[in-house]
Amino acid sequence: MSNNVLPLSYRSILGVALPMMVSGFIQSIVLITDSALISRYSIVGFDAVGNAGLAYITFFMMLLGMSDGAQILMARRIGESRSDQLGRILNATWLSLGVLAFLFFIILTVFIPSWINSYSINQEIATLQGEYLHHRAYALFFTMITLGFQAFYLAIGKSWVVLIAAILTACTNIVFDYLLIYGVGIFPEMGVAGAATASSIADGMGMIFLMCFTILSSKNKQYRLFHSLKGLWIELKELLSLGTPLLIQGFSALFTWTLFFTWIEQMGKYELTISQNIRSIYFLAFVPIWGFAGTTKTYISQYIGAAKQIELPKIQRRVQWLTFLFMLFSFHGAFLYPETMISMINPNEEFIKESSSILRLVSGSILLYALVSVYFQTIHGSGNTLASMTIEFISVGIYIFCAYLFIIIWSYDIYYVWTVEYIYFGTIGILSYLYLKLFSWNNKRI
Repeated sequence: MSNNVLPLSYRSILGVALPMMVSGFIQSIVLITDSALISRYSIVGFDAVGNAGLAYITFFMMLLGMSDGAQILMARRIGESRSDQLGRILNATWLSLGVLAFLFFIILTVFIPSWINSYSINQEIATLQGEYLHHRAYALFFTMITLGFQAFYLAIGKSWVVLIAAILTACTNIVFDYLLIYGVGIFPEMGVAGAATASSIADGMGMIFLMCFTILSSKNKQYRLFHSLKGLWIELKELLSLGTPLLIQGFSALFTWTLFFTWIEQMGKYELTISQNIRSIYFLAFVPIWGFAGTTKTYISQYIGAAKQIELPKIQRRVQWLTFLFMLFSFHGAFLYPETMISMINPNEEFIKESSSILRLVSGSILLYALVSVYFQTIHGSGNTLASMTIEFISVGIYIFCAYLFIIIWSYDIYYVWTVEYIYFGTIGILSYLYLKLFSWNNKRI
């Protein structure tokens, strides 16, 4: 049984995490490129894409939560020497994600734009947000396929396949961003709509690669991946039980940030633009965290499935150490030269100084999360997703309460408003650590 699990060496851990980090880095570069291109096209468009992008990512994160559940379930079956079930789990994943993608598409194109128009102070920004979502929502149908493949390849430790798909997606996105935002040659000038269309086309290219690669791969026959969707009730029930709490967590975390930016928009356009600068850089900060998050879930689930719980503390220590080192490497600019990082996003001198000060302020909270996120991902990987959802809800509740006080009640300066990041990351870290210390969690059957 133990031969099925991934080796617990630094080299093996990095072998799984590095492709995911490079993939995350590429996606962050794409985000920075998007922001840089659209900010030079229109500052109003820049603000609109930032806020609308958060709305889209909120629904994307719910799909990702369900696929994370699939990854954990597949990794557990590998540890239990039941790899023959991976194909059935993958098909159940696509079935559930397909239903969700259709539902989310309707919400994003019909209901969200009306809601945005109802609360927005700046109607020009509101209109552009609706335009962006109309074109971006189509990517959900590509994403539902991609996330299923991603869950499979992460569960078996072949994250390099996901990396290749990410590179293809990123390159496609950058090219079409330039062509469709500004209008080059035969391509029309679409502005904000062009940025959304470019991203949707890129997601489609990534999906096509993963589908073609898997069909031609030996893994297709080995794990019997493309089988009938009939008779998947057991797998679907297991997936929904494990993935639904993660789906809800994804929604709560990103919806909270969307609400946060909604309140900031009401502070003023200056404060919103500054905060969008920080948001764009934030995704670069999370590159190592996301890379090691997927790695942690796979390792913890596999080792529990193989009844090797004695190795779990070693997994945590090694992943924490590696996460912190890679965080310092990828995000040191926030400490040493934040002005340069901000100017890459938005070169407007009016916003650089204040944005740089806030970036330096919040960088410490990201380093804090680099350490404590391993505890939170351990809870995910163990299959105790209801517990992780409870921790998320408490942390988010405290975050929203403090943000409301800082912005709406006390009218803090935007610099001090961003200190809520320490409150959120600190709360989620303390609660995760206490849960692992005080509760029996490492024998969870899924």
